[in-house]
Amino acid sequence: MAGIAIVLDLLKKSHNNTHRIHHHSSSSLSPASVVASAAAVSAAASAPFASRFLFGSFEPRVAYCDASAAAVAGIDDDYLAAIRKVSAEALQLQPSTYIPTSKVYNIQPKPLFSAFEFRALAMTTVRSLLMFYLPLLEPKPASEEDDDDDFLDNAPEEGRRRVDLIVPLKKSAQQIARETTVVTTRRVLERLAVSYVSQRMAWKLLKDVPQSTLRKAGRGWPTHVYIYKVSQTTLRGHFLGIAASWTVQVGIEIYRCVFKYVKPLEEEEEEGEQVVISERAKDLGNKVVGITVRCGASLVFAAIGAGICSCLIRPSLGQWIGCALGDLAGPMVVSICLQKTLQADS
Repeated sequence: MAGIAIVLDLLKKSHNNTHRIHHHSSSSLSPASVVASAAAVSAAASAPFASRFLFGSFEPRVAYCDASAAAVAGIDDDYLAAIRKVSAEALQLQPSTYIPTSKVYNIQPKPLFSAFEFRALAMTTVRSLLMFYLPLLEPKPASEEDDDDDFLDNAPEEGRRRVDLIVPLKKSAQQIARETTVVTTRRVLERLAVSYVSQRMAWKLLKDVPQSTLRKAGRGWPTHVYIYKVSQTTLRGHFLGIAASWTVQVGIEIYRCVFKYVKPLEEEEEEGEQVVISERAKDLGNKVVGITVRCGASLVFAAIGAGICSCLIRPSLGQWIGCALGDLAGPMVVSICLQKTLQADS
């Protein structure tokens, strides 16, 4: 009621002063301003004067600022471009630790021809030579024919002790060529994985497995969880190597089969090795299946061995030793199981 009385008093005063005030100044009092004033007065009168010193004033305070219009008028495109450039440089220079929800996958594939580097090629050569020349140093057990030769002295001593060194050399060269081909094929598969697989999966396939095992050892997991995680990481990290080995072995078998097929018929008749094409294809299929089973067993046993040995020895060294032992033991275990199965069936 007090607000309405004040409004009526204002209207009466404005009506009495119309002859004294210029028409332009009187037109500023529009109906909209009258309504706004009435609303403000009624809001002010809603709170009793006696209680304001106890509870304070509940009137909303509104501030108006015209600085935005002046600021927009002074900003040009060059200023905005400079701000964008500074923001972009700040985002590029700041470390990735400021973004906790993102993970950076550092993928660094090795050189394509890393197998032909001096150190790698030297280790491959020494390993291949030792593989085929060490068996020649083993003493052979004496047989009855040797006893007879010694007794009769018919064969000269130099002829009996002569050893063929050319055949192991050829086998060593073939082994070197095979290992370098497998490593190069793996490098090609790594680049294909980076190009055609997701970044996360490519990082898991190309990661350094011993270093990953060392990081997992410091996370305080239970033993069974740790073995499972290390086996899983080894399975992914060793997959490209097994795939490269499978590709090379299958390629060699296909080459041998095709090479026999394209031989001239005269040579086949002279050698007496005429084989039906269907039998050759069946033989090739059996060899491919055998290679696949051996490679799969090698991958599985390498992962299991890495998980177990990483708990028994230092994590990084144990993972490497377990992976190597499982890689060698897998095909042997599968061969023994298949032989026993075939013997039981027969």
